Amino acid sequence: MQNVNPRLSLFPIYPSPIPFIIHPMKSLEHELQLEYIRAGGPGGQNVNKVATAVQLRFDVTHSPSLAADVKTRLVKLAGKRMTDEGVLIIEASKFRTQEKNREDAIGRLNELVRKAGEKPKMRHKTKPTKASKEERLKEKKKRGETKKNRGSSKNIFE
Repeated sequence: MQNVNPRLSLFPIYPSPIPFIIHPMKSLEHELQLEYIRAGGPGGQNVNKVATAVQLRFDVTHSPSLAADVKTRLVKLAGKRMTDEGVLIIEASKFRTQEKNREDAIGRLNELVRKAGEKPKMRHKTKPTKASKEERLKEKKKRGETKKNRGSSKNIFE
């Protein structure tokens, strides 16, 4: 993979290989749809004229670049940002320029896909030790005796 200026590329070069892409030559760039929309918030008069906010769309379910298990984890992680058709929508309007919002949206997509690429650790069932079982039973007996002794006093007026 050749060195590319990170500001010009949709996916900046990272020191380690990107784990979520099946084929290293395939990139998610051609699968993204970027739409520029008007953003609210600060910007003065310019905010009404220039479309600086970015709406990034990525079709997770039909993506050939992602493995099936990564897709399912990505759908879970995305939550309400996923549409019923399986399209992930990320909106970025934090900055006042199109370029920075675009980088922010792509960075957030990268982060989501990176998290989805991590396989969750399997939980190994453990059994309580014999000593801990005995300790628990001893505590239960003690507690039961305490409760049993509470109502044992006889009525002295009878």
